[in-house]
Amino acid sequence: MISYFVRRILLIPITFMCITFLVYFVMRSAPGGPIEQARQQIMMQDGGGGGGAAGEDLELPQAAIDQLKRYYKLDKSKPHGYLIWLGLAPDEDKGDRFSGIVQGDFGRSYLWSDPVIETITSRFPISIYFGLIGYFATWLVCVPLGIKKALNHRSMFDTGSSMAVFLGYSIPGFVAAMILMLLFSTELIGCDWFPLGGFRSEGWDDMWAKGEVWWCIKDQLHHTFIPIIGYVMGGFATMTILMKNSLLDNLGADYVRTAFAKGLPENRVVFVHALRNSMIPLCVSIGHAIGLMLAGSFLLEKTCNIPGLGLLGFESIVGRDYPVIMGVLVFAVLIKLVGNILSDIVLAFVDPRVRFS
Repeated sequence: MISYFVRRILLIPITFMCITFLVYFVMRSAPGGPIEQARQQIMMQDGGGGGGAAGEDLELPQAAIDQLKRYYKLDKSKPHGYLIWLGLAPDEDKGDRFSGIVQGDFGRSYLWSDPVIETITSRFPISIYFGLIGYFATWLVCVPLGIKKALNHRSMFDTGSSMAVFLGYSIPGFVAAMILMLLFSTELIGCDWFPLGGFRSEGWDDMWAKGEVWWCIKDQLHHTFIPIIGYVMGGFATMTILMKNSLLDNLGADYVRTAFAKGLPENRVVFVHALRNSMIPLCVSIGHAIGLMLAGSFLLEKTCNIPGLGLLGFESIVGRDYPVIMGVLVFAVLIKLVGNILSDIVLAFVDPRVRFS
């Protein structure tokens, strides 16, 4: 088993380089980069000035274009530029030094003019906050519901809850958050109970410094409620149905019938023997959950205006902020790869039948 995980760990650099190079190549090939945006800004300024033919006069000269390409490191070929970004090729602009992510240099953001690593790490705690609460809330809701559905299979409760589960499955989390904000954060139906997005109210830090702990907790919970529902909706149907079907399979297994034949109490058979084995398939989702917890949800954070890592990635893609895009990608890929290995480790511990070789 140890050799299997060693091989998996050794494959991380290769997989990481393949994914990041593919994204880097697509990003460099896609239109709308920094040079095109500079041209658009000039044309918009010219349009505001009302000059029709002057647009050609305001076109960037070739010398300025070459200078911008050098500044944004777009004057190199895609493979060479990728190696410079990775830190495996010398950077001429930095005195032929090796300066890339291998050396811990993620570059500087085009939009915010801050170091990429500082921009990313400042958003991490917010994404972790919502991700952890959303993940544990999903377990607290879906696991008991799946157990209840399995113990009341084909009953009215099972049928009615299945309709609600698949209705929730058909609605993406960010759409559910948008609907909830429309209903409970505006005066559409007169129920502006929750804020219209954001992480905290303005002045939260001042209130915390003044010792208004209860006000700060209440304000934080108000900003948390709707996004957490969006996070729960994302895995609500999958985890509930997986829990139900897994428990039903174990309740029909031979070892459960043998336990009943020995005269063991029903609660002990169900909640100790069958439930323990039914939790094994849920361990496979830990890798995906870790990635969501740490990397954030792009659409949900954009919808709820949560200044986390997901919103940062979305804004950097829209603004073609190449260093931030690649920086977010580095964190997301590493988190996902490590999360998948952790899923295998947890599965090997909880299921003695699993033997990696």
